[in-house]
Amino acid sequence: MFFIGNTQIANQVITAPMAGVTDRAFRIIAKSFGCGLVFTEMISDMGLVYGQSRTHRIADTTGEKRPVAVQIFGSDPMTMSKAALIVQDLGADIIDINMGCPTPKIVRNGEGAALMLDIPKCRQIIRGVVQAVQVPVTVKMRLGWDESNISCLELARTAEEEGASAITLHPRTRMQFFSGRADWDMIKAVKEIVHIPVIGSGDIQSAQDAQRMLNDTGCDAIMIGRAAMGNPFIIRETVELLTTGRILPPPAIEERVEVALRHLELAIEFKGEWVAVREMRKQLAWYIKGRPGAAQIRTMINQAVTKEEILEIMRTNSR
Repeated sequence: MFFIGNTQIANQVITAPMAGVTDRAFRIIAKSFGCGLVFTEMISDMGLVYGQSRTHRIADTTGEKRPVAVQIFGSDPMTMSKAALIVQDLGADIIDINMGCPTPKIVRNGEGAALMLDIPKCRQIIRGVVQAVQVPVTVKMRLGWDESNISCLELARTAEEEGASAITLHPRTRMQFFSGRADWDMIKAVKEIVHIPVIGSGDIQSAQDAQRMLNDTGCDAIMIGRAAMGNPFIIRETVELLTTGRILPPPAIEERVEVALRHLELAIEFKGEWVAVREMRKQLAWYIKGRPGAAQIRTMINQAVTKEEILEIMRTNSR
């Protein structure tokens, strides 16, 4: 257990905000496996301020087990402050500012990781958001833009000075995207210069990796990203190892299919069958990744257009 501001987090296991992945169905599944804190997909400040219905749906956390963090992105301090107030009113327990997204369409607008090239603007954004809301504000960042522009230490200090309640560091540069190795030593370096909680992210593929990151860096919590896609079992395994020291066996294929279908049912409940079946194709494929015949099953899933077709494919191939 630890605190982000005045918000209690039950354990040190957190799932990362991932576009197209961490919707309400995913978050409910993650919480059911013991996740201490979940994040929404990143949400555009402009979409929130101008009332785009899809954007507001992404921010909807109605009925979810608390706490839930809502991540927003943008580059204008005033618009970010307005967006933060909107998501607070929509029920966010924590507001996270994205200063680390590496994707071209985000950085092209001076958002995400591009902000790390302009620490004064980062300061204005963090200050404005913190002053606009009553809930804790956190900042997610990378090492910097590239090897010649490593600015995470300066940004971490700035975030703390402006009232941020926690920092998440994915220790790769923007130019690395997800290649190479995450530099965990920089998580330790950030932890040593700030007094607020530091969440470590990057290259956690197992419960043992999570434990090693905590031990090696002294960070307060760990964030699991891509390894949780179609694999919420890693959350359960990590919570168990960190709390009891016990290593759980991997899930049986029957359980993987059962959870995948529950995930589909939740997606249908929130989005309707037509949208959910199409959006869930990639996630269902992740659930069966690595098992015999996975490529053939994935092909069938990608051709399915109804819930009943998915159920038949998954259940027939879980025996």
